[in-house]
Amino acid sequence: MQADLLSSDVQLQSFNTFGIPARARHYLRVTDPGQLAAIAADPALAALPRLVLGGGSNLLITADTVERLVLHMGLMGKEIVGETADAILVRARAGESWHGFVEWTIAQGLGGLENMALIPGTVGASPIQNIGAYGAEVKDRFHALTVFDFATGATRAMDAAACRFGYRDSVFKHEEGRDLVVLDVTFALPRAWGPNLRYAELANALQEAGIAAPTPRQVADAVIAVRRRKLPDPAVIGNAGSFFKNPVVGPEHCARLLAAWPDLVHHVQPDGTEKLAAGWLIDRCGWKGRSLGRAGVYPKQALVLVNNGGADGAEVLALARAIQHDVQERFGVLLEPEPVMV
Repeated sequence: MQADLLSSDVQLQSFNTFGIPARARHYLRVTDPGQLAAIAADPALAALPRLVLGGGSNLLITADTVERLVLHMGLMGKEIVGETADAILVRARAGESWHGFVEWTIAQGLGGLENMALIPGTVGASPIQNIGAYGAEVKDRFHALTVFDFATGATRAMDAAACRFGYRDSVFKHEEGRDLVVLDVTFALPRAWGPNLRYAELANALQEAGIAAPTPRQVADAVIAVRRRKLPDPAVIGNAGSFFKNPVVGPEHCARLLAAWPDLVHHVQPDGTEKLAAGWLIDRCGWKGRSLGRAGVYPKQALVLVNNGGADGAEVLALARAIQHDVQERFGVLLEPEPVMV
């Protein structure tokens, strides 16, 4: 075994935005894809269960010690790599800050990612979760990515179809993608850019600022202001952003809920199903601003669970399960957590 590749018993508290104290039994800061190839070539290392870690913003650690091999992605770099008739192609490596990358694209005079400004985490994690905000998702601007495949020990490219993007979902969250580690992501940013103001909250913010024809910079600034007003800064209060996915139900289920709760927040989907606002459901169950032990629900946004100080993963998980129970009892809807739990 090439044991010198790895570090042992590494503290992870500063590597997860919930601020959960835990240690990694085996840890590697990945700064070169060759390190992954070396692990794949060593039978003992290749046999270890793995946890690929980016910014730790979509992670809840529930154990004192993570027994998996933690691969902490530190691949850095971003550049304009080409163009098509309709778009400019930009690429960032997996360890780059997502928000930093969005800011960089705007500085290059390129729009397309501004609605997703200030989302925490790294570029490498963005397609895994198909992150999104204010009417935009990664899949909308995605061009291709490169992965290291532990099953073959080789790198390969994947297009959007191969990534199987869904709502906060992709192939990487399923069994078929368990051996794939994202190395870099390429986005196609439109030459003919126009603002995406489908979300009323964002459109209203720009209107109130007197901006009728916003630039990508102005849209990003509005998004940042709204997010800062509604969501806690992980550097101040430990959290992983939205903890639950917005659930999707059938039209009949939605109709029954509307009959009982006419103010139910719901959005019809292209296939006729209805997407409900998880935060609204949690709020109506009385959880907004409440705590269970040292974990709580953020007073300004019921969708965000927070570490009020000193909470461990078990406390956050207990709070999440209590919320799931109450929402299912009242609305017949099972909320699905967004963060990876280990």
